[in-house]
Formats: sequence, structure tokens, C-alpha cells
Amino acid sequence: MGLLDVFKKKEKEIKKEKTSLPSKKGPLLKPIEDSKKTEKEIKQEVKEVKKVKTKRPDSVTAPAVKQRAALGKKVLGKSYRILHSPHVTEKATRLTEKNQYVFKIWDRTNKNEVKQAVESTYGVDVVGIRIINIPRKKRKLGRYKGWKKGYKKAIVKIKKGQKIEILPR
Repeated sequence: MGLLDVFKKKEKEIKKEKTSLPSKKGPLLKPIEDSKKTEKEIKQEVKEVKKVKTKRPDSVTAPAVKQRAALGKKVLGKSYRILHSPHVTEKATRLTEKNQYVFKIWDRTNKNEVKQAVESTYGVDVVGIRIINIPRKKRKLGRYKGWKKGYKKAIVKIKKGQKIEILPR
């Protein structure tokens, strides 16, 4: 029974702390009748307070990212969470002649995220993106059956005259 007594003591202490706290309702709220302001003035104050609350802090915008990329600084940010790896195959190398590059991407990424990641990482202007979902496939090795992993890939078309160096020389 000693264990249960400890819990009872803690409950009593918690109840004492709750009752000893001052109530927030009393001094903080002012009755409207005491103030000499009109309803219009009160509504204006409420609107001003809402405006102040909804202002967002300055964040990095797309033009700022392009400017940094143009200066030669790579802005990686969170692109590693979007672009998994470059997809290097014969077809992908042929597509580079048409200014199209292929990347493996994570499953839950969308076109907007891929565009921002490529622009910030490589400092190029993206013209278009196509996303392809490659499904998993059944594979059999002797008597063992299994699955080959599926993945998602993005074909990114960039502005003419720009290049991405996927494999360093």
C-alpha cells in the first residue's frame, strides 16, 4: 500500500498548486462600459492588432536565391530532402543534349519543390518538369521471390544555354 500512498500525496500537492495560482480573469479583463471609446474606435484597434499578428517575417524569396546562385554561391538549403540523386543512364545522357536532366527524387515531392531545389542547388532557370513514378516489380532468383524497389524520377528541362554538371570531371 505504500506505493498508492505516494500517488495520493502527489494528487494532493497538485490540487494545492492549482488553488494557490492567481486567476487570470480578474485584473486582465476590463469591462467595456468603463472605457469611453466608441465602437468604431474599438473595431479599428482590433483591425490594427490583427494586422500586426498576420505580418510574416522576411524570408528568402526566389529572386534572392537566383541572385545568390548567379554570384556562384550554391544555396543548398533543404534540397537534399528533395533530390535523391542524379539518374545516369544512356537515355538520360542523350537527354542532356536537349537541356533535360534526370534526377531520382523522394516519393512525396512535387514539381514545385523539385523546381526550387534544382534552381537553388545548380543556379539554373527551370523551364519545365515532368515527373514519372516507376512502380516496384516482382523479381525471382531461383526459388526466392521478392520485389525490386520502385522510385520516382523527375525530368527537368532548363533554359537554353545553361548547363548542369552532374558528374564532375
